[in-house]
Amino acid sequence: MVTGTGCENVERATLLRARIGSVTISTARLVLHPVDEEEARRIVARSPGPDDRWAADYPFDGDLAGLGALLHALEQHGEQRPFGYYRVSLRHDGTSIGGIGFRGPPDDGVAEVGYGLVPSARCQGFATEALRAFVDLAGTLGVKTLRADTELDDIASQHVLENAGFRHIGTTGGLRWYETDIVDQAPSRPPHP
Repeated sequence: MVTGTGCENVERATLLRARIGSVTISTARLVLHPVDEEEARRIVARSPGPDDRWAADYPFDGDLAGLGALLHALEQHGEQRPFGYYRVSLRHDGTSIGGIGFRGPPDDGVAEVGYGLVPSARCQGFATEALRAFVDLAGTLGVKTLRADTELDDIASQHVLENAGFRHIGTTGGLRWYETDIVDQAPSRPPHP
């Protein structure tokens, strides 16, 4: 590593992103797993592999849209992890119930998040739990502000955002926009996988 030129932080950040991109994040009840291209194609094709365990209503339209965007980004720009899509599964049995992900890499420290759960997993606090863990992940990746939008009538998602610490910042084009400022959480070393 070159010292004294400012490259140390860039190299450290690149290494940290590479390590975090392969890390599975666990919460009390959930696991957030970064999805690679092979898994994304399997989910979009609705063709579970031998080790996949999916809820009866997984994947739902939101997963297909998020993974479609991921596959497009992979074709255009290459590997997206850690700024990609994360499959959300129940920790106790590994059943996939939805997804959460960045809508692209951050721009000047600002990133957007999208998320959704299958209908059978809603109204149980899972979305808030996943979003809180995702905010923590974003902080370790150097994101300073995380934004999200909801449809005007999606009261449940608005509650999820508010319960995860986001605040309403405006309404445009039929969408309510939310954001949260993230305290610098960059660790001195990568988390353990």
